[in-house]
Amino acid sequence: MLRENINDLIALAAVAEERSFTKAAARLNVSQSALSHTIKGLEKRLGLRLLTRTTRSVAPTLEGEDLLATLNPCFEKIEARLQALNDAQDQPTGTVRIVAVEYAIDTILWPKLGPVLKQHPSVNVEFVMDYGYTDLAASQCDAGVRYGDQVSDGMIAMRIGPDERMICVGAPDYLDDAGTPQRPQDLTDHRCINLRLSTHGALYAWEFEEPDGTEINVKVRGQACFNTIHPVMRAAIDGHGLALVPDRLAAPEIEAGRLRVCLEDYSPPFPGFHLYYPSRQRPSSAFQVVLDALRHRD
Repeated sequence: MLRENINDLIALAAVAEERSFTKAAARLNVSQSALSHTIKGLEKRLGLRLLTRTTRSVAPTLEGEDLLATLNPCFEKIEARLQALNDAQDQPTGTVRIVAVEYAIDTILWPKLGPVLKQHPSVNVEFVMDYGYTDLAASQCDAGVRYGDQVSDGMIAMRIGPDERMICVGAPDYLDDAGTPQRPQDLTDHRCINLRLSTHGALYAWEFEEPDGTEINVKVRGQACFNTIHPVMRAAIDGHGLALVPDRLAAPEIEAGRLRVCLEDYSPPFPGFHLYYPSRQRPSSAFQVVLDALRHRD
């Protein structure tokens, strides 16, 4: 069936349902004569009589009923789909995949998105834990999370958390026994808990900054090494050496007395976590919900 016949078929269905050209014309917002002309044109093209007309009523012929039996379910499916799309504007729907480190998922993503998922039952969020610089397209992720100074060019970046600090911590027993380092260079005389970066497999060089702004990188040594931050802090609590961890992560352990801070004057703040995604990406309704929920508000 040619595309130009679609409107004619809709007109036929309206007349058959209303059993009246007058009512169908009002429903379609056309004149009765125009509607009659449309039906006659359709019948002429098909070479079939589709409606039986009397002075009192209009009814489908057998051929008309057969055609409508095929058309009506199709029209109903189209209307249902259009309604669903319209409803989606009021009820966000879809899945959003976000790649992030475990610390960001635990402290920012889940606390902010967990309540939102209860408010929007048709929104799904998949968290992908990765400590590398993940390619969003290759991993089929919609967005990723990195510190603000690590977001690649060509990406839209939105702050989702406060500024961060990496602080050096150790268990009180360890520090009482080994002494407290006074300068970052003193760390070479201490047992330290290493973090191996999944991006290129190298050990993380601990980063500090002198009061005058001079950057200091220290390669530390120790018996234990992990590739995620939570067990690094656990090992420090257990007295296996010093660790460099996010201050927000360590705060409860410091308050409880299980960890003490070292070298605090050498640990300046830096831009916190940002959500990043391609600039060409048009946010879906579900993605917009995620953006609104994660946006950092001072």
